[in-house]
Amino acid sequence: MSGSDTVAEGIALETDDALMAQVDFAKGDGLVVAIVQDATDGAVLMVAYMDEEALRRTLATGRTWCYSRSRQEYWEKGETSGDRQYVREVRIDCDGDALVIVVDQHGKGACHTGERTCFYRTIGRGPGVPRPQ
Repeated sequence: MSGSDTVAEGIALETDDALMAQVDFAKGDGLVVAIVQDATDGAVLMVAYMDEEALRRTLATGRTWCYSRSRQEYWEKGETSGDRQYVREVRIDCDGDALVIVVDQHGKGACHTGERTCFYRTIGRGPGVPRPQ
């Protein structure tokens, strides 16, 4: 590979073991929802699932790892497409059964269709309600 073809490695994340122990994998038959969010603008890029091993791989490598329910195997985001995610932060929700993975998205985007986000289609649209002053 030439220098321009090399792939940047992720950087392991500092881990809070006490919070890691609060992730409730049992509630979802061994899986938790992982919402992947762009660190730059907060856009939700994709939703996937993680088991404890996928989460540990994510924390150890600084790259997004998920568990495919249909293929029953682990996959690292971007290994096939080249559209990699470098993890900045992993957050846990109040119930311990969902994660937000904050990433720097590299390449075209997160969606297997080639779109930047998997949420590129809008079912309904409205004006919204102003927030109270």
